[in-house]
Amino acid sequence: MRILETRSLRWPDEAATQAFAERLALCPTLLDASLELHGSLGAGKTSLVRHLLRALGVAGRIKSPSYAVLESYDLADWGSAGLVSHFDFYRFSDPREWEDAGFRDIFSAPGLKLSEWPEKAEGMLPTADLQVWIEAQDDDSRQVELRAGTARGQVLLQQLEQAS
Repeated sequence: MRILETRSLRWPDEAATQAFAERLALCPTLLDASLELHGSLGAGKTSLVRHLLRALGVAGRIKSPSYAVLESYDLADWGSAGLVSHFDFYRFSDPREWEDAGFRDIFSAPGLKLSEWPEKAEGMLPTADLQVWIEAQDDDSRQVELRAGTARGQVLLQQLEQAS
């Protein structure tokens, strides 16, 4: 993937992860973007998604799609762009499963797409607008790198800076 722009962040604690998610939720471009979340088990990918979904107004239980692969959320206040699709490709053994499951239609439709473990569907996913790389540190903080892969991703980075 071609990287157009990057930002490095440090989240000292869970509250910083939540604050980042809340700022991201304020970005108008987000609701029609594709984000990839990278990191080892326990890095905080699902925690970030939960904070983001809460900030976008999702009420009730937010499940990890580890077994179902996909959990969808309808943000009624956002109209047709208000569909959030949260993918977890961790259990994929073959990237072709992505095609067989019909995910191409979801990725080509309006709405926010959040993909955990995208490397398991490598070669099948369209270019992510923004990649979020999360690395847990020994002190329980998180080192984060944001990588814009598209012009929309660059706009997201700019909107994030403005929301700070």
